[in-house]
Amino acid sequence: MKPFFRMLMPLSLALLLAIPVPTRAQGDKSVLQLKTVVIDAGHGGKDAGCVSRDKKTYEKNITLDIAKRLEQKIKAAYPGVTVKMTRSTDKFVELENRAVIANKAGANLFISIHVNSVEKGTSARGFSIHCLGQSARKGTDLYSKNLDLVKRENSVIMLEDDYKTKYQGFDPSDPQSYIIFSLMQNAHLSQSLGFAEDVAEAFTKVGPIKHSRGVSQDPFWVLWRTAMPAVLIEVGFMSNPDDLATMRTEKGRDGIAEGIYQAFKTFKGRYDGEVPVASPVPAEVKEEKPAPVEEKPAGEPAPKEDGVQYGIQVLAIGKDMDPNDPYFLGYRPLVIPSGRIKKYVICTSGSLEEVKKKFPQIQKKIKDSYVVKIENGTTTPVR
Repeated sequence: MKPFFRMLMPLSLALLLAIPVPTRAQGDKSVLQLKTVVIDAGHGGKDAGCVSRDKKTYEKNITLDIAKRLEQKIKAAYPGVTVKMTRSTDKFVELENRAVIANKAGANLFISIHVNSVEKGTSARGFSIHCLGQSARKGTDLYSKNLDLVKRENSVIMLEDDYKTKYQGFDPSDPQSYIIFSLMQNAHLSQSLGFAEDVAEAFTKVGPIKHSRGVSQDPFWVLWRTAMPAVLIEVGFMSNPDDLATMRTEKGRDGIAEGIYQAFKTFKGRYDGEVPVASPVPAEVKEEKPAPVEEKPAGEPAPKEDGVQYGIQVLAIGKDMDPNDPYFLGYRPLVIPSGRIKKYVICTSGSLEEVKKKFPQIQKKIKDSYVVKIENGTTTPVR
């Protein structure tokens, strides 16, 4: 057995211990707020990242410029939000330390900015957003879809001193090393996917590079090691002349930063409004299992009352889930497609009050759950 696999359990425990657990006084009805965001400018220092074919443009400079512009936009609009940068200058930051910075800051969101590239051809173009998790493509396993991209981004590890000891035998070029990622669950996957969708939508509206390659789930080390909602954004292709021309201009880089900022704004509004903190359960009170509710089979529309339904969204993921999966606590989920993502909602009802009564018990089991309104095939968080 490789040393890398032997470190699975201690790393799992470390991750769980690193996840910030919000607390509040008894009776306080305030909600969680997004107070800290970490912006990660990919590469830096001796790690140039992608280099344009004329050798004039480095990924490390593009990502840093965009990251600093995003930092200023967030600070200007939200003085109460702490913005932490993994690097603010052209310096090399070890991959592991990028996640450590975010975890130590107790961040509510981690945004890693990168530039894509291919070795041959110039036709590949556009932006893509990546979350940690299994591939949405059936039968591919999580490291099959974007393996070349994943290998390249994770290969930064090999530039670090004594990387073989530090990463316990993890080999970015060996697909077998990625087995560990399939054994881990991202506790913040639903929110990560939500922010990824926000970025995709904002880029198509205000970004200068509008071609979307979609949202996908992939085993990037830096996403696996962060204990908060986290995404990695490939803002465009260094190997594509049009994308490169855009990234080389100040206007283009500012437009990319603006797109990420607009997504941040949307995500923060939803995060601040939809994540109420449940009151602690008294030790002497035994939790009761929620009684299963008869709902329509997954994929079929729930009965509607005046065209509006309410429910509790418990999961958003890019693959089909078994409606009998224990994750749904015995409830039959309603599935609402949203692009490449499927949103799973339980406890659907025409009565908002009825749903709100069930919500505290559900949230004790599924921390990322929240109440939504279902109308015309879409969900909207209920504040």
